[in-house]
Amino acid sequence: MTPTRDELMARLWPVSRRYLASYVLFNQAVADHLGMHPTDVQCLNLLTLEDGPVTTGRIAELTGLTSGSATRLVDRLEKAGLVVRRRDEADRRRVLVAVLPEALTRFGEVWRSLGADWAAVFAEDSEDELAFLLRHMNRTVELSHRQIARLADQDR
Repeated sequence: MTPTRDELMARLWPVSRRYLASYVLFNQAVADHLGMHPTDVQCLNLLTLEDGPVTTGRIAELTGLTSGSATRLVDRLEKAGLVVRRRDEADRRRVLVAVLPEALTRFGEVWRSLGADWAAVFAEDSEDELAFLLRHMNRTVELSHRQIARLADQDR
């Protein structure tokens, strides 16, 4: 017998909570392995997805942090030798944050060592299932951004 929508939703809630918790715990394990703070790991991750150096303001947007917290995050990453601040050649008033190649090497080694297992998770999925997962993940990211902003508004 096929489960009803209500039955599936009742099963989905606890599984989604475990899913989110497992990701947070995974992120913590990666951060511990790298000797970093979990937020720093994700900031570095997000910076590697950008087309090039970004401002601290952009880092605040990417992470949902306040500008002051984003500045402190960049300070930590710079002190750790993972990023460098440079004046924007097009607008000398702006300072851009760039990931250092050595950081990409170290960071990349960890992700490559874990990547095969992640690829295996999706190996059995059909193209339709992969398209569904992609749509779901994009919607989840958008929801997360809205929820972060909502919580930040409530905290003001």
